[in-house]
Amino acid sequence: MSDAAESFHGHAHFAAPPPELTVRHDWTLEEVRALYTLPLLELVHKAQTVHRAVFQDNKVQLCSLLSIKTGGCSEDCSYCPQAARYKTGVKAEKLMAVQEVLEAAGKARAAGATRFCMGAAWREVKDGPQFDSVLEMVKGVKALGMEACATLGMLTESQAQRLRSAGLSAYNHNLDTSAEHYGDIISTRTYEDRLNTLERVRRAGISVCSGGIIGLGESLEDRCKLLLTLANQEVHPESVPINALVAVEGTPLAGQKRVETVEMVRTIATARLLMPLAMVRLSAGRMQMNEEAQLLCMLAGANSLFFGEKLLTTGNPEYTRDMALLEKAGIQPLAPDVSRE
Repeated sequence: MSDAAESFHGHAHFAAPPPELTVRHDWTLEEVRALYTLPLLELVHKAQTVHRAVFQDNKVQLCSLLSIKTGGCSEDCSYCPQAARYKTGVKAEKLMAVQEVLEAAGKARAAGATRFCMGAAWREVKDGPQFDSVLEMVKGVKALGMEACATLGMLTESQAQRLRSAGLSAYNHNLDTSAEHYGDIISTRTYEDRLNTLERVRRAGISVCSGGIIGLGESLEDRCKLLLTLANQEVHPESVPINALVAVEGTPLAGQKRVETVEMVRTIATARLLMPLAMVRLSAGRMQMNEEAQLLCMLAGANSLFFGEKLLTTGNPEYTRDMALLEKAGIQPLAPDVSRE
């Protein structure tokens, strides 16, 4: 069993890839572009064929994301309402108390989430009482039988090891866009910084959650290069969130037009073909999608949804609407693994 296969071996929805499925790490830009630009129905058919070969049931993983430390970030990510330098109405808050976070995790689990993600608006993790509290949060989420995921900014080797020892399942650190377009979006952290953090996470034995955002003013080439960078890593990210920009007033990208459904579907389908064993997560931007658009994304290979009222600081479809959509479509949420410590 290769690559990310072992990471999903404990999930009932995962099946070992069939012998004819080759997991590649040597894609070329021309190959990625050729996939992305296929006639849409052909692209979706290819992606669904691969998806069914690997994930043999009709289930999606429900994930809940909580902002455990909101606002006041020193970075200048052009899309982010949490950057201190932008006037977006997001107030800087202190790190939440451990018990408060664990209560939220318990509610998310009761609602069907099997993965609980904790996000802090930090440029990088700093050792001290706050990081110690995050470690306690990770331990508490794991004790609930959930996958614990965190996104805290840049990490050192020792911090990644401490998170692993606390039981962290996955670390989210998106590449956002292509290396070439990155400088137009962020100047306070380099692309290499992001890749180095992912490498530290991988070396610590933590699953990698890394994807990107479309709608940042990037070209089709940039979009393909982002997917190429992810797919040609020595080990594919086990989790690939695909986000559509939610343009927030007060940020430099406030005027960007909404991402078209077809572009979101193309990105998800291409990600599924390039990284067949990954959980491809339909993330930010769902609030702007109707039910048919969301189902088309799932048909194209998305098998995970973030649910709840917010994704960090931007809106997300309501829980009851999500459950009604899945029920209408006959799609079941992946059950929590109650046997997990």
